[in-house]
Amino acid sequence: MKFNDIDMNHWKDSDINTDSLWMINARDKSGKHKNIYHGNFVPQVPYQLLQRYTKKGDVVLEPFMGSGTTLFECEKLHRRYIGFDINPQMLDYVSESMGDGDYADNFYINHCNSLDELQVDENISKANDKFGTTAVQFVLMHPPYMDIVKFTQDEDDLSQIGDIHKFMIKFKTICQNSLKHLEKGRYFAVVIGDVYKNSEVVPLGFYCMDMIKRNFKVKLKGTIVKNIEGNRGKLGSGGIWRYRALSSDYYIFKHEYIHVFKKEF
Repeated sequence: MKFNDIDMNHWKDSDINTDSLWMINARDKSGKHKNIYHGNFVPQVPYQLLQRYTKKGDVVLEPFMGSGTTLFECEKLHRRYIGFDINPQMLDYVSESMGDGDYADNFYINHCNSLDELQVDENISKANDKFGTTAVQFVLMHPPYMDIVKFTQDEDDLSQIGDIHKFMIKFKTICQNSLKHLEKGRYFAVVIGDVYKNSEVVPLGFYCMDMIKRNFKVKLKGTIVKNIEGNRGKLGSGGIWRYRALSSDYYIFKHEYIHVFKKEF
């Protein structure tokens, strides 16, 4: 089954990165993209994943919509989109950004708690009715990195959780609620980084990968290491962070992970 639109007759012309190390020097700020939301990923990440694992007309599900980065890429690449976020302010921002253009019939977004199976099922059912579809072809998850940046005060917001075990329990539930709607044989990706707590690294990226491998019938197709440049929380303060690191015993996070899986259930 062909899962993308790559023309192998012209494979040398493709801009798809097939390496496991992605060095992205500058954020794409074209079109609707704006770096206004702490924690949003660079547009090049969904661009690469959508080009590699989806076709035009495919439906992409994102349980952590954020400021709409993936939605904007779906519009550009002619994919359909379902997005949920627990932060109502983000729904307002993304809705205003999208307006009522020609793409309006190709996306569905709503304020939704992705931990709530009933809410997720009801919203995806509405999206399927709108699109005339029965399943999604790609799931992209970019959860909060625990409580490093708190996005809302909602107790079901993963950014409120500072305990790794509680975080993994809730993230597992979100995976269950999302992956049940993904077609068998299609792909999903988790973009995640590590955190620093109690004077040591918590390898959140590997905890998430291990949880998915142990609880779902999937194949891990790749772990991509992506550089971090221009983090909003550290803009203009690189010298301070370097001074702190040199005066202590830790390293500054300059990478995050993109785990790509193939669903086999």
